[in-house]
Amino acid sequence: MELIDRLAAIEDRYIEVGKSITDPTVIADMKKYPILMREYRELEKIHDVYIEFKRKIEGLKEAKEILYSQESSELKDLAQEEYNELVPAIEKMEEEIKFLLVPKDPEDTKNVILEIRAGTGGDEASIFAGDLFKMYTRYIANNGWKYEVMSLSEGTMGGFKEIAFKVEGDEVYGTMKFESGVHRVQRVPATETQGRVHTSAATVAVLPEAEEFDVVINMADIQRDTYRASGAGGQHVNKTESAVRLTHAPTGVIVACQEGRSQHENFEKAMTVLRTRIFEAEVNRRQEERARMRKSLVSTGDRSAKIRTYNYPQGRITDHRINLTLYNLDAAMNGEIEEVIEALKLAENTEKLKEGGMSA
Repeated sequence: MELIDRLAAIEDRYIEVGKSITDPTVIADMKKYPILMREYRELEKIHDVYIEFKRKIEGLKEAKEILYSQESSELKDLAQEEYNELVPAIEKMEEEIKFLLVPKDPEDTKNVILEIRAGTGGDEASIFAGDLFKMYTRYIANNGWKYEVMSLSEGTMGGFKEIAFKVEGDEVYGTMKFESGVHRVQRVPATETQGRVHTSAATVAVLPEAEEFDVVINMADIQRDTYRASGAGGQHVNKTESAVRLTHAPTGVIVACQEGRSQHENFEKAMTVLRTRIFEAEVNRRQEERARMRKSLVSTGDRSAKIRTYNYPQGRITDHRINLTLYNLDAAMNGEIEEVIEALKLAENTEKLKEGGMSA
């Protein structure tokens, strides 16, 4: 059976990687070891399914042998009952395994830097950017992940002109990558006196966090400036030059951070964002290449694409890439966006299955 053969090959790799991660020389390799550990965790999921699938296949084989033998009718009745249970169970597992074997993007296991920027709509766009931040932080909490604000600029009437935060957890980028793009809101702003519905927008960018071995930066290429922080942050604000601005000469990327309590903390945060933004160009190139191959509408990396509308008068949320409309806007803004994200994952995995010659 082709599926069993593919699972057996993955099992061999699982055993091989399991041995490697106990090798002292591999453990000492700070570049190789974390990559192998991530691969081992991914293979472990398939290993568990493989063991269960193999058990069901063996059970079906034994049931068939009894049914075709000259055993007692009582044994045959039990075997028939087991056969009737195992056939649909195996068919269901086969479909699940197909999706499990879909090749993952290499960045899927990474943490992310998530950036939200107010777009068209003035103060209302900033307020909406703040609403999206609340939505994502509640979703993050629901998943047991952690987040840390890297930088922010507050809106004059609330919310944020822009905010960047790091999200840490299991499969964060693989889950959140579909959120990149333009999010549009339709509602009556708090500042509207005539009760008219306005349309505003905010841009979301989900960037896979670059680790040190993903991007090698020559410190001689970085111009480091310090200045006094402003806004919320404690007693150090406007008294010490704790804020840090980094300019990467080869790419022109500029990163500023002032949310930390010390210059050292802000420098480390800024370096994390700088590495990630430099790495982003390579990730976007890969995404665009894959999108061209699949004609994907789900994950193209195009931040200018309008991906979702939040319509308050109708209480609906619409994802335009997969024509999905749900009438649970209040729940979604409270962080309950699993249904949308799972639908987007399914759409992309179905595309990948077709690309690989397997039907969903």
